[in-house]
Amino acid sequence: MIRIGVLISGSGSNLQSIIEAVNAGSIVGEIVQVISNDEAAYGLTRAAGYGISTKVVKHGDYSDRHGFDQELVRVLKESQVDLVVLAGFMRVLGADFLAAFPDRVINIHPALLPSFPGTHGQDQAFVYGVKLAGCTVHFVDEKVDHGPIIIQAVVPVLSDDSRDRLAARILRCEHKIFPHALALYCAGKLQIEDRKVKISGVDESVLENQFLISCPDLV
Repeated sequence: MIRIGVLISGSGSNLQSIIEAVNAGSIVGEIVQVISNDEAAYGLTRAAGYGISTKVVKHGDYSDRHGFDQELVRVLKESQVDLVVLAGFMRVLGADFLAAFPDRVINIHPALLPSFPGTHGQDQAFVYGVKLAGCTVHFVDEKVDHGPIIIQAVVPVLSDDSRDRLAARILRCEHKIFPHALALYCAGKLQIEDRKVKISGVDESVLENQFLISCPDLV
């Protein structure tokens, strides 16, 4: 069984969706550690409520990113973590961290990569005036929001949308595709070939209908 460590910085709504998928048996894995760089993150309360071990590692306590990353690696290795999941973790991880977990760090981004990388992706998409927005689950590499894409979900941008309504629609899709991507990983169905992620044993027509074209039930 895959041992999962989750890094968070905020409310942990994606963490909640992952916990529920694990408890339902959809993800054949176990969340063994949740770490936040912010002691006030509500996600820590969520995790503790399920008896999951939590840890606060404040980035401000370290003189540089290397020291912060090394402490994260130490805690995760101590917990024998196999897979690292970034669920709203608002810090960039360096090369040393990624080297400790090669092709074993997965992130979710609230935009359709490679468009609109960075901290304010969904807001940038809204301001730009795109007609389709969405979210992306991807492996993490040394560039921000750049690694091989596992799965994406698309939502329409409606004519009367506000930033908040669009963000809420995207978030509901995040809660669907993030656990799904982790389930695929834990089942050994993901393989990276020439930066493309191949998914084995999956009916791609079903995958397309459910995740890649739109989430009509969420409009």
